[in-house]
Amino acid sequence: MRAVDTNVLVRLITRGDLRQTALAEDFLERSAWVSLLALTEAMWVLGSVYELTPLQQANGIEMLPSHRQLVLQERDTVADALNHFRAKPALGFSDCLMLELARKAGHLPLGTFDRVLAKLPGPQKL
Repeated sequence: MRAVDTNVLVRLITRGDLRQTALAEDFLERSAWVSLLALTEAMWVLGSVYELTPLQQANGIEMLPSHRQLVLQERDTVADALNHFRAKPALGFSDCLMLELARKAGHLPLGTFDRVLAKLPGPQKL
């Protein structure tokens, strides 16, 4: 299976550049895999470059699994991370994903200096 990078995900979510969106959709005709790294970078771009709110970012990412030709790495873990991100957007999606990946792998507690992250079940404030 082929894979897509951050820019392709951003085009699919924002649909701002019609030519590039069409090229992204054409590439996906034969399906593609989305890595956690590409997903995390896309969240950063959506917030930093496109200045989308955390809710808009989460909504954009949530639409990806419903795309008939995309396969998300760790789909259920991403869904759990998005739930944390929606509840506490100040955490940032990458922190939420890190926590859920550690949980899935059975590597808790997650050591952190982040007071907000430490309020969730699983992390340990150092």
